[in-house]
Amino acid sequence: MIDKSSSLKVPVEPGGTMHPWRAPAVCLLLAAITFAVFGQTVHHEFIDLDDGAYVYVNPVVAGGLTFKGIVWAFSCHASNWHPLTWISHMLDCQLYGLHPAGHHLTNVILHTATVIALFLVLRQMTGALWRSAFVAAVFAIHPLRVESVAWVAERKDVLSGLFFMLTLAAYVRYARRPRSLIRYGVVMVLFALGLMCKPMLVTLPVVLLLLDYWPLQRMGPGKLAGLVLEKAPLLALSAGSCVVTLLAQNQAIRSSEAFALPLRLVNALVTCMVYLGQMVYPAGLIVVYPYPHNGLPWWEVALAGLLLAGISAFAWRERRRQPWALVGWLWYLIMLLPVAGIVQVGVQAHADRYTYLPQIGMYVAVTWLVAQWRVSRAVVGRVMAGVVAVLMVCAWKQASYWNNNVTMWTHMLSCNPRNAMANYLLGNALARQGRLGEATAHYQMALQLRPDFTEACNNLGNVFVQQGKVDDAIVQFQKALQFDPANAEALINLGSVLQQKGRLDEAISRFQKALQLRPDYAQGRNNLAGALLQAGRPHEALLQFQQAVELAPADPRIKNNLAWFLATSADASLRDGNKAAELAAQANQLTGGQNPVFLRTLAAALAETGQCSEAVDIAQRALLLAGAQSRTGLTAQLQADIKLYQTGKPLRIDQKH
Repeated sequence: MIDKSSSLKVPVEPGGTMHPWRAPAVCLLLAAITFAVFGQTVHHEFIDLDDGAYVYVNPVVAGGLTFKGIVWAFSCHASNWHPLTWISHMLDCQLYGLHPAGHHLTNVILHTATVIALFLVLRQMTGALWRSAFVAAVFAIHPLRVESVAWVAERKDVLSGLFFMLTLAAYVRYARRPRSLIRYGVVMVLFALGLMCKPMLVTLPVVLLLLDYWPLQRMGPGKLAGLVLEKAPLLALSAGSCVVTLLAQNQAIRSSEAFALPLRLVNALVTCMVYLGQMVYPAGLIVVYPYPHNGLPWWEVALAGLLLAGISAFAWRERRRQPWALVGWLWYLIMLLPVAGIVQVGVQAHADRYTYLPQIGMYVAVTWLVAQWRVSRAVVGRVMAGVVAVLMVCAWKQASYWNNNVTMWTHMLSCNPRNAMANYLLGNALARQGRLGEATAHYQMALQLRPDFTEACNNLGNVFVQQGKVDDAIVQFQKALQFDPANAEALINLGSVLQQKGRLDEAISRFQKALQLRPDYAQGRNNLAGALLQAGRPHEALLQFQQAVELAPADPRIKNNLAWFLATSADASLRDGNKAAELAAQANQLTGGQNPVFLRTLAAALAETGQCSEAVDIAQRALLLAGAQSRTGLTAQLQADIKLYQTGKPLRIDQKH
């Protein structure tokens, strides 16, 4: 089963043992160039695409590191099973709250650790210090790394990458004493932890088999079967991860009707070549590359096939004289296999983040091939430094696009103006800034490019609501539901505008239908509660408010709404001043105590508990904030509240209106 060679002989680069300071110096240099490129991200914001689901609108994650959260992490969420990734996000929220700087910093630190580990493990395996350093440097600051490092939601890349490197290091140590069960156990544990960060690591046992061929040189005559058998426990872990991933991604996997198998196969073929082109010329990099629904040009498919066959033939021919060529090429192809799109997940044709670990194989192959050229070390050194410098500039510029949503999606549109997703995302960012006219134009362009884009339809309706065009909003929401009758968000939004028009029964019906589709939709329950309250059904409203708070304990708006109801209800049997004060205080804490609406609720809750003087103080603070924000209606309400509290009376509201 196990190769019984007692030791592993590793070649040493000339002069390598004469300067023990070189390796630490390289590690420091690698850390420096990584932070020079990605340090800017600590000033960046969260990005709309997935950052919310992974961090700032995920109540379990935003709640920090808790036992309940850890248990939750080991279930399938966001069409994936990666519990360690979730736990790392929880830990960040525990340490930094929802300030994006700390979350970005963690990504940079993890990537830096992965870079250094790559250098150390390559040097350990090959004895080649400068070649290993160059591979690690290119890996560290290539523009294709930006998506994995600058995107908080891609924590799974940098975290799994670190465990990948640690597994390689443990395997090299095991290869020196292959009969050590303890060392093999360490390999298995690290690999299992890596799979719990991102299932893309399922091909790692095959990569280890490649390393047995070169540079570990364990694959002698008649040893292949034993080496494969040696990987059986690791392959079993991979198989288990594949099963769990397929079950988790069941909803995200695109059906063969949407993307036919022949199209997926040719796209996978072309994608392998696209990544190689981006490795050499990393221009026009964006976060979503639209899938080629209308197929790919025949010449592009033919060229990709010829290049793939040509490189494969060269690598095979040179397998004995230059084994790194075959190992590097197969490393690249095999690690890409899980994300090549043969089993399509999502709507992207390919993604920069998918190159995070696979392209290391190409860096190794090219670096070792070039090292065979008869060129002076001085020339090679200058070329290496030049390549690293150019990549640093390109990567720094690419990372700057991730500063905020507007710059991100504007850049994406500059690369492809007819990208429906980019128009939609930019519309979202502009709408949040109050630039409703510009947002409308981008939503309409997204719908022109993709008429069945229900999310764009839905958000265009939201913009119409903000502009007071309620009838137009109803027609967009209805159109969204024509394309997707099970769209819970569109149902909630339609219910909201129907409620505005006083059509309460219709609104309640839409809310209830949405909640049948998504029982865990906290905002939907919050909206239903408001409609029930307006319809004179306060007991039902209270139940919905309470369930909404349970579903979204980190949402200050929902906490505030329940607190207001408990503090001001005209029905004494529904009031609970102490609970209202607790919820209102939490809502204020979550928003930094600077929201005059939430402060008004806290004042009302304190008055309900008999603390009228404290209520006056809080209401006066809210009055100052409302005045500074020119909110005249709220200012008048607060002035009336203060007069009431000064007489020692709490606030009572007839919620039906």
